[in-house]
Amino acid sequence: MEREALNRLQWRCTRRALLELDLILGKFLVEEFPSLSEDDKNVFAELADMEDHDLWPLVNGTEECEDARQAAIVAMLRKSEVRKPQ
Repeated sequence: MEREALNRLQWRCTRRALLELDLILGKFLVEEFPSLSEDDKNVFAELADMEDHDLWPLVNGTEECEDARQAAIVAMLRKSEVRKPQ
């Protein structure tokens, strides 16, 4: 992915209306995104383009992802969810 496209993706991941998505997408972008295949990177970018009210239920598990291409990335997002220290 070109640097300019990556910068736009980073902006979309960290400038969300929901702080929870800022944290989850931002963490995923730093920790998991670099090791994804190009196809999976494109799928993640598609997810990042979704509106918060459509994406949040997929990430928090209240709705199942019906798009098979997106389901694997959504599962990874759920695993990388930011949790408060106990």
